[in-house]
Amino acid sequence: MPEGHSVHRIARQFALHFVGHVCEVSSPQGRFAAGAAKLDGTKMIAARAVGKQMFLEFEGDQFLRVHLGLYGAWDFAGDISTDATMRSANGRMGQTNQRGTELQDAAGEDSLRSIGAPRRARYRMAEQEKLEDPIESFPPDPVGQVRVRILTEDAVADLRGPTACVVEDPAGVQKALDKLGPDPMNDDGPEAEQAFVDNVRSRNVAIGQLLMDQAVVSGIGNVYRAELLFRQRIDPYKPGKKITVKQAKALWADWSKLLHDGVRIGQMMTMDDLPADEYKAAMASRDDRHWVYHRAGEPCRVCGTEIRMAEMAGRKLYWCPKDQK
Repeated sequence: MPEGHSVHRIARQFALHFVGHVCEVSSPQGRFAAGAAKLDGTKMIAARAVGKQMFLEFEGDQFLRVHLGLYGAWDFAGDISTDATMRSANGRMGQTNQRGTELQDAAGEDSLRSIGAPRRARYRMAEQEKLEDPIESFPPDPVGQVRVRILTEDAVADLRGPTACVVEDPAGVQKALDKLGPDPMNDDGPEAEQAFVDNVRSRNVAIGQLLMDQAVVSGIGNVYRAELLFRQRIDPYKPGKKITVKQAKALWADWSKLLHDGVRIGQMMTMDDLPADEYKAAMASRDDRHWVYHRAGEPCRVCGTEIRMAEMAGRKLYWCPKDQK
């Protein structure tokens, strides 16, 4: 399932290439025909992500609310490029590390290369971002079961397999937002921090489960849960009520850092201050960019203890029993 950084990056693509344009909205598979008809021919005026949900605002106080869920993905095609904040220092399009070296990801998560793809490109944005074969003509024919297509003169976005795809009025949007915890990409100020601290410390539920609860905090998924808890050396089974204020604030600050990093580089990089060669390897392979996630049975990178795996909140949890106790 896409985690918070992915949804923010998708919203950024809409802000770059669709906001301010009159859109043709359709439902090639037919399941969203009525909703598409309400938005068709109107201008998109804003794109916003909150946690794992995205809100595309159109004229007439109409919003398209999308939750990708486990299987959803957006395919973008057309004259898609990157904004200046995602360019390397020499102006080239492509994924670079902090030292300006261009990188490629063998696992298909070469996100900035995808976002900075050639004109008339096609790429998919979901849990991972993948550059696909360039299109021969524009707009390309829909591929697969496209729930909704949003088309401008220069760009097209096709949505497939979402958990939620709903036209909302402002009241409906507010109702959805009221169910979500704070998102540090939108607000990492003292009130948002305090909301997170209160949400965690008021519950007698394992912190590993609380971090996956979108009413507690927005955007954290399975990878970030495991990595945040390891980085702060917190037992995932420790109840929220027993998390100290200091620990809760440290979790919030670290989540803000990792989320901002993920939006910037397009990957869930959770290891800091790596030497140049190790950083390059980590950016090229997910196996080298995490402390504990997906490393069950392997030695802890810090103490050598075997990393454990168990089910929690319906997802696989990874942790070090020695360092996190």
